[in-house]
Amino acid sequence: MTSSAFQRTIILPAPVCRQAAQHLEHAVEKAIDGAATPWRAFRTADGDDFAFSVPVVEQAAGCLLVLAAESAQSLRPSALRALIGVALHLRDAAEAVRRPALPTGAW
Repeated sequence: MTSSAFQRTIILPAPVCRQAAQHLEHAVEKAIDGAATPWRAFRTADGDDFAFSVPVVEQAAGCLLVLAAESAQSLRPSALRALIGVALHLRDAAEAVRRPALPTGAW
């Protein structure tokens, strides 16, 4: 089987994109490796165009989880929960796209 030239994308809700962009900006400020690329992608999303490539969403989720780990001692619990919630939302969305479709109907 050969790889497809078509890039899979994920469409995310606008509030998640805005939150991700804010958190990714903090990750860029803390110089977390790989945060700049997804931050630019999320920052430039506008209107109804909240479609991102799967690798960008995965990279964003990983950067946010690193940010959560590095900031755990300095953030309020509610802020930490919000950060982790966005990271897990992104991770789950990427995993859902990568997961093979289950056959429907009878075997």
